[in-house]
Amino acid sequence: MRLLLVEDDLSLVNSLKPALKKAGYAIEHADNGIDAEFLGREEVFDAVILDLGLPGLPGLEVLKRWREQSVNMPVLILTARDAWHEKVDGLKAGADDYLSKPFHTEELLARLEALVRRKFGRADNHLSHAGVTLDVHKQAVTNALGKVIELTGIEYRILYYLMMNPDKVISKTELSEHVYEEEQLKDSNVIEVYINRLRQRLGKEFIETRRGQGYCLGEA
Repeated sequence: MRLLLVEDDLSLVNSLKPALKKAGYAIEHADNGIDAEFLGREEVFDAVILDLGLPGLPGLEVLKRWREQSVNMPVLILTARDAWHEKVDGLKAGADDYLSKPFHTEELLARLEALVRRKFGRADNHLSHAGVTLDVHKQAVTNALGKVIELTGIEYRILYYLMMNPDKVISKTELSEHVYEEEQLKDSNVIEVYINRLRQRLGKEFIETRRGQGYCLGEA
């Protein structure tokens, strides 16, 4: 899943990034409201962490502009501990959840996880298809023979995205938009290499290629 982290406190950013990456997120970072508004409007994200006290353009204004332009990714706003009015204003402007500073990283991750589940219409994180089960916390997959296989970061993100969209054909471009981190070259052709690795581990039929369209999970 691709995450936009909008926060100007670099010490907080540096402490959050390792935990977010470990949880399987590919992260893009903006440290001001102007860049954040542009990125959210022009690129694809599965969720956003949005601080309200930003230079350049306040976070609340960023959120309002996104919603006015029908940018509908889930947004978790960060507010000062006692600023209850910011929470109310943020929710009215279209935020999906909020978290007061300071916060525990575990709570942030749990709230993000819930937002992503709701986005894809899932009640929980139990992902299973055709005898294959993905453990989202361990980032490992159990194949149809019962073998547990650890996944690399990109392998996990690809499989997670496909299993969150079990009835959808996903193009290579869409997959690349959701799995690469900001410092990685977003090359959709490399996706095929990772798809083949997953097929070797899970069976050739588990991921189908739809010529000219992309990939989808095989029939269960």
